Amino acid sequence: MTDAAYGDAAGHGSDNFFEAHYPWPDRITAVGIHELPRFREGFPQVRLVVADGRELPFADGEFDVAVSNAVVEHVGTEDDQRAFVHELCRVGRRVFVSTPNRWFPIEVHTLLPLVHWLPRARARRIMGAVRGEEAASVRLLGPREFRALFPYRVDLVNTGLNLVAVGPAAGEADF
Repeated sequence: MTDAAYGDAAGHGSDNFFEAHYPWPDRITAVGIHELPRFREGFPQVRLVVADGRELPFADGEFDVAVSNAVVEHVGTEDDQRAFVHELCRVGRRVFVSTPNRWFPIEVHTLLPLVHWLPRARARRIMGAVRGEEAASVRLLGPREFRALFPYRVDLVNTGLNLVAVGPAAGEADF
């Protein structure tokens, strides 16, 4: 989530798409790691909670669905990513989690081709030089790495550009 109303973030016209188009915004609880005054102004009906996604201040199963769109790659190490995904799975009875696919040839944060396929340290230096520290800190995932973050089996959709996990998988018990 960015501190912007829908369509006004430079270069990211789709930021906060869900909040802008969901017909019942008063039923959304959004989480950010900072206060987001422009977001609050743009979406006054959405409840915004400032929290670390690795330790969410919600009860088990508090939400029908926990949605995370292109966040997990920004969370940090593999352990941080796993903790983040486990928290989503804990607070949501179902999850919808998406992330850019590491194996797509264009890195979506920098729009650089193939650089993210270099060894991580080298890729980070180049991405940081082009787009700054936030881009350098991204930890992209392939399908196997992404699926391994979940505490239960999920249905995984690989669109090429993105990976989308929906869970629990069809026929699986809730977490």
